[in-house]
Amino acid sequence: MDKGLHFMFCVIATMLLLRESSQTGEKNDLKMLAASKSGFGIDSRGPEEGLPTLTVTTILEDPYVMVRSAELEGYCIDLLKALAAMLHFSYKVKVVSDGQYGAISSNGNWTGMVGEILRQEADIAVAPLTVTSAREEVISFTTPFLQTGIGILLRKDTASQEMSFFHFLAPFSKETWTGLLFAYVLTCFCLFLVARLSPCEWNEPKNEENHFTFLNSLWFGAGALALQGVTPRPKALSVRVIAAVWWLFTIALLAAYIANFTALLSSGSEQLPIQTFEDLVKQRKLEFGTLDGSSTFYFFKNSKNPIHQMIYEYMDKRRDRVLVKTYQEAVQRVMESNYAFIGESISQDLAAARHCNLIRAPEVIGARGFGIATTQASLWTKKLSIAVLKLRESGDLDYLRNKWWETSCLHKSRDRWSPLQPQALGGLFLTLAIGLALGVIAAVVELSNKSRHAAGHVKKSCCSVFTEEMCTRLRIKENTRQSQETSGRANA
Repeated sequence: MDKGLHFMFCVIATMLLLRESSQTGEKNDLKMLAASKSGFGIDSRGPEEGLPTLTVTTILEDPYVMVRSAELEGYCIDLLKALAAMLHFSYKVKVVSDGQYGAISSNGNWTGMVGEILRQEADIAVAPLTVTSAREEVISFTTPFLQTGIGILLRKDTASQEMSFFHFLAPFSKETWTGLLFAYVLTCFCLFLVARLSPCEWNEPKNEENHFTFLNSLWFGAGALALQGVTPRPKALSVRVIAAVWWLFTIALLAAYIANFTALLSSGSEQLPIQTFEDLVKQRKLEFGTLDGSSTFYFFKNSKNPIHQMIYEYMDKRRDRVLVKTYQEAVQRVMESNYAFIGESISQDLAAARHCNLIRAPEVIGARGFGIATTQASLWTKKLSIAVLKLRESGDLDYLRNKWWETSCLHKSRDRWSPLQPQALGGLFLTLAIGLALGVIAAVVELSNKSRHAAGHVKKSCCSVFTEEMCTRLRIKENTRQSQETSGRANA
């Protein structure tokens, strides 16, 4: 009987112990599940391993930080994970409460992520936070992990304009067209001069007609530009040298024109009347603004550039109408209205990659960088800076940049078109100049050879015969004789 009671007592005690252990396990599982949901980015290593835990403040902005499936992801989250793995710390991410980056309010306090760091509500800020002198006075920044500038985001149809009536001149710059006109006139003049000097082209100046007049030389050069054979046909070696070099010049020039004109037609950049910030100020079709309280706004406020001051005055007078609260609002407004957004160029590149009807103007000003913000007395500033440099040297930052800035537009690899400058054709113009010089030298040599042979027959010096031939061919002798006769009559 005692054995039976003892056995029952052992069974009951064992059941109670098993029940208690199962309840304890369920509670622990619930705690872990709640922590994973409420932590919103807590490092998987956890504080149980003795790692320091940092509170990280950030801001929701595509593609830096985004919410997908109740979790945060993006460029800054991947960067934070890489830094945590290198420096061995855990972290807890919180989105900034007021949705601001950080600026001085009217009461003198800092807002946004900068304010949270100053109030010690967060240890660091990992976000697209621009390094500025005003922010550097109150907090510290690491080495920038992204380089950017200030650009103009436009919608293609609002920024487009009708093609000019002289649109066919666009492939070459004004300087190139001027150089081409000068080369054409100089070549035709050299043709005319060499044809008169060369005895192989014009043997008897007194009896024979020279077909290479200046007008005929102009027509010959124009025919070569159109790849058409025209008369007169050169006979002398000197004239043929100049003609051959001019033909080579025109073939290369036409190839460059056709290639650049094709690129012009397939590119949309020539339809952008707003290429610079000066163009933006001069136009009246589009309103323009930036993020309220952002570093871009204060850049224009503090700039001494007259164009930048005009932009600031425009935005300040229309603050309620042109300044936006978030980056998403700015992109949406550009897409839906006649509005140009002034902001970080790297963010605008992303918008142009995601929305194929958007484009960024070519000019970028105010080179700057995004850095990780910490308190001024923080020991993490130098550690994070070194870690960022290591990630850059290893190529991890470039990998993250390509990962989150991948475009879905078909024209993602299209280069911006620009008119062809004279420097690109410098070798071609130099070749033409050398050919003209060789042609003139060849004509002088041909004339010298004839003068030397003629000097032997008439028993005169070669120089005197050469001078007479030169004057005869250039009609200098007749003009001199006429002037002498005129002066003699006047004296009589």
